[in-house]
Amino acid sequence: MNRAQARATMADCGEEERIPHCLVLPFSLQGHVNPMLQFSRRLRSKGLRITFVVYKSFLKTLHDSAAASSFEFPVEPITDGFDDGVDYKSVSKEIAEHAWKTSSESLEHLLKKLRSSGAGADCVIYDSFCYWVPYVAKAAAVTAAAFFTQSNSVNAIYFSAHNRELKLPISDQEIRISGGLPVMTPADLPSFVQNYPSEPLKLEIMTKQFSNVDMVDWMFVNTFYELEREVSDWMGKMTPTRPIGPTVPSAYTDGRISGDREYGLSAFKAVTDECTDWLDQNDVGSVVYVSFGSFARPESEQIGEIAAALKRIPARFLWVVRASEESKLPRSYREETSEKGLIVRWCNQLEVLSHAAVGCFVTHCGWNSTLEAICSGVPAVALPQWSDQFTNAKLVADVWGTGVRAAADGGGLVGEEEIFRCIKHVMEGAAAAEIRRRSQKWRKAAREAVDDGGSSDKNIQEFVAALINGSIN
Repeated sequence: MNRAQARATMADCGEEERIPHCLVLPFSLQGHVNPMLQFSRRLRSKGLRITFVVYKSFLKTLHDSAAASSFEFPVEPITDGFDDGVDYKSVSKEIAEHAWKTSSESLEHLLKKLRSSGAGADCVIYDSFCYWVPYVAKAAAVTAAAFFTQSNSVNAIYFSAHNRELKLPISDQEIRISGGLPVMTPADLPSFVQNYPSEPLKLEIMTKQFSNVDMVDWMFVNTFYELEREVSDWMGKMTPTRPIGPTVPSAYTDGRISGDREYGLSAFKAVTDECTDWLDQNDVGSVVYVSFGSFARPESEQIGEIAAALKRIPARFLWVVRASEESKLPRSYREETSEKGLIVRWCNQLEVLSHAAVGCFVTHCGWNSTLEAICSGVPAVALPQWSDQFTNAKLVADVWGTGVRAAADGGGLVGEEEIFRCIKHVMEGAAAAEIRRRSQKWRKAAREAVDDGGSSDKNIQEFVAALINGSIN
């Protein structure tokens, strides 16, 4: 049901038209903002009114100071008390508690302001990292809907840790977790689980996503049912989770949202024309694309190993190296590889992945990048760095079969020889054709999930209908 159909249904019933108002609150990282922004577009296309709630610290990072004022949704800023930003890799318990308290007060103030202006919110869709939101929403008699930006497989691991089914610290070399997950080794688990108890706060923050699920009316997950069938069934029995992904711009899936080709509200300025022009000069499936996303920070030694492998492979390469990471490149590397490689600070990743010239994606396996590779049908070489990336890499290599995971040495470094071997395996090895076939299979399944009547589309529509009909609970 689209917006026009929703209005027609209300008119047929003799009801006064009323458009439900949703506040959408992402965690203050680009990789969390993007999927929630795309979900907002889906909801708007189906008849809901959206206001995007963004932390002031994130607004300050936007590459264009006018971006928020020209944004497609109304934007309401809130504060966590750290408007100049926080290093989330080294956050303390005191900082976290202060941020949660200040954020709660700021959201409470916003809800009151909107109500007094006659534009009150019916629902707050919040990033599951912001576990404090249901308390504020319920106090304001507003529906709370959680949005999980990670996979359901990772949700199952954190949920098992929260319920103490997963015994910590990890001591076994083979870990079996309920929910249809494959047998895992410690290296397949999220880094917060691997590193417990040396970093207990980080795991506590992750497991707090499930601390108050009894207060949450709806729980959305950025995945699609067919991709994680068994674990989604299991999580659905434990909590009311509903797959609604992949949340990527519609142009790369079903094409039902006109003009939807980019995420927007980006902290990075993409080099688009240069990338496209360069890719156009290459043969189909001949280019290796390398990117470690918006947050990962590989060590200089790791960058050096990647650089050496790319210099050595026969294929040409397009490498995204953020401005903050450029100093890690080997000296004179750009000049030495200018004939075979293009190095840029940022790009429209979906535009690149959907280009026919790209045959392989060397990735940190962040969940957004993993889904984008799936939607584009591009095989992956996984070099996980942090957080849930290790589990995503396990799924890519051993469950979905859409790529390979590069093996690290005892210190966590993936060497030049291993990177070279993995790229060759995916691009031209004996298994390359089968990896490409499976990649195309999942590409088709992803698009069907969000298309009209697909598994994710049905879950989204059910939520929209309940909100419109006032039966959300």
